[in-house]
Amino acid sequence: MAFSIARLPVPSEPTLWLQDVAWLRGPDQAVSRGDALIGADGLLLALGDRVGREAEAAGLAPRPAADWWLAPSLVDPHSALEQPLLGRAETLASFGDAAVSGGYGQVALLPWADVPRDHPDTLQPPPQGPDPALTIHPWASLCRGGQDAAAPVDLAPHAELLNAGAIGLAATAELPPLALLERSLQLGEMGDHPVLVAPRQRSLSGGGLVRERVEALRAGWSVDPSSSETLPLGTLLQLQQHHPQRRLVAINISTAEAVEMLRHSPTRLAATVHWWHLIHDSGNLHPTAPGWRLEPPLGGPADRTALRQALREGLIDAIAVHHQALDAEEQLLPLELRRPGLAGHGLVLPLLWQALVEEAGWSAQQLWHALCWGPARLLGLPANTLEAGSRHWVLFDPKARWVWGAQAQMSRAANQPLAPGSLVAGQVRAGGLIPRARWQLS
Repeated sequence: MAFSIARLPVPSEPTLWLQDVAWLRGPDQAVSRGDALIGADGLLLALGDRVGREAEAAGLAPRPAADWWLAPSLVDPHSALEQPLLGRAETLASFGDAAVSGGYGQVALLPWADVPRDHPDTLQPPPQGPDPALTIHPWASLCRGGQDAAAPVDLAPHAELLNAGAIGLAATAELPPLALLERSLQLGEMGDHPVLVAPRQRSLSGGGLVRERVEALRAGWSVDPSSSETLPLGTLLQLQQHHPQRRLVAINISTAEAVEMLRHSPTRLAATVHWWHLIHDSGNLHPTAPGWRLEPPLGGPADRTALRQALREGLIDAIAVHHQALDAEEQLLPLELRRPGLAGHGLVLPLLWQALVEEAGWSAQQLWHALCWGPARLLGLPANTLEAGSRHWVLFDPKARWVWGAQAQMSRAANQPLAPGSLVAGQVRAGGLIPRARWQLS
């Protein structure tokens, strides 16, 4: 049962004629180039060879777009929002504004909230207006109360939650007790819905803030051994082998050792990666920069390289934003006392385009597979495609330069990965779900 965040109506504007824009129509389709017509309400009206002639006949003025990309809107497979209505760090409205401004059209929301989604009644969305924008797919809690890392606990009513519209089931930020997870898989009420599990065991982490690598040891960081990820991942691989009909998903894979386990396992296990782990590591992030406090923690350069390669090979299925907002007061706490988490839907596409396409030589199709089509497939959703009559499109300009700040980010979260005033390369110019007044076409 997906629900949508309403957006306000926009004033009447002329139809937009994009001339010579590059576009990605869908998965496994080559890049094309041509003209596109977009209505004042954000509806994609036409795409193809005849658009230019028809637009000229209608008296429209072309907008040169040779450096821009038109593609389906992005899909975030898991993010968190603790207090959707009255949150100090983030609300449903600010979350939605930030996500659509960053090019996202669909987000699957984890049950990590003040009111855990462990009963069908908790899946009901807040009241919405008639004009939908961001689509939210709720994950349901694996256990009652969401406390699946503690004992004794009880399983949530899986069948009821899934029948009520949950996209799948999700555990907490570490591996739940093995007996509990085994029992849920044996009962099998989830059918072919995905089950998110973090390959993480906090008791093995030693409270470390950064993965145990040479770079972290030289810098004097408290370190977290890779075994806090590889041991629980081994358990998940065994469970997937014993229950091949289930769809376990290991979220936020973060180490080179874990990648090798996925590569050499006889059993295919679906996996996601946190976007920031593809951008930075303990060897290239400045010690005073935002973005150090994550769970799982940042690894070293070899980890980042391995994660990129695994994503490119298809060992990792999707990039997750894994948004976890902190308010300004929490963000002022010392790093070791601060809750882990990072916000920043608005930076994912620009920074990943720069890192993977411009610097690492990825194609636009490969990046969109990791940010759009892969996440949709992991969630069991149809692949987004560019079609006339759709608002699920995004217009991206890789060459734009803009300044990151409160007005640009839309989110209320204080734990953004860039400091205000940072210069960003690449910008979402417009989108079918972004109000026309916020389009950046000049």
